Amino acid sequence: MFGLKKIYQEEVRAKLTSELGIKNPMLLPKLEKIIISVGAGDYAKDAKIMQNIADTISLIAGQKAVITLAKKSVAGFKMREGMAMGVKVTLRGNQMYNFLEKLIVISLPRVKDFRGVSRNGFDGRGNYSFGLNEQLMFPEVAYDDIMVTHGMNITIVTSTDNDKEAFKLLELLGMPFAKGK
Repeated sequence: MFGLKKIYQEEVRAKLTSELGIKNPMLLPKLEKIIISVGAGDYAKDAKIMQNIADTISLIAGQKAVITLAKKSVAGFKMREGMAMGVKVTLRGNQMYNFLEKLIVISLPRVKDFRGVSRNGFDGRGNYSFGLNEQLMFPEVAYDDIMVTHGMNITIVTSTDNDKEAFKLLELLGMPFAKGK
């Protein structure tokens, strides 16, 4: 068993049971998946840059990323149906826990003047989303290998429909939330 998953099994579940007052262990909140996505924007027309972004996200996630394609043409965005629009990867199981542990322990502390992730990223259904400005904070990414610096959106999907329960779960797992509201 891996580090963060083991912590969840042995410590976090017991604390959630006592703090939330949930007696049925099947109703305890847990992580379901983590989605990492990058919108290409102006770089969507360049296939080499899109492939470089996909390779970078694959390296960060430890799983092959998928280049997403436009489903409809939108003239206002100069976008044709079938054009590459972004990159995404969905992590589940052990890879999800490995990525979250790497994010919390290694990558987020490397950000200059980091004061914590926002507490306002919950969507009302127990899911938490936040954005990162650049991919260079991850230790796997070599500065010489990237063509463009890009940010990414990370969505953590939990099994609960309650934001307070999801917040408590992420807080007990070690997510560094900002002080205050």
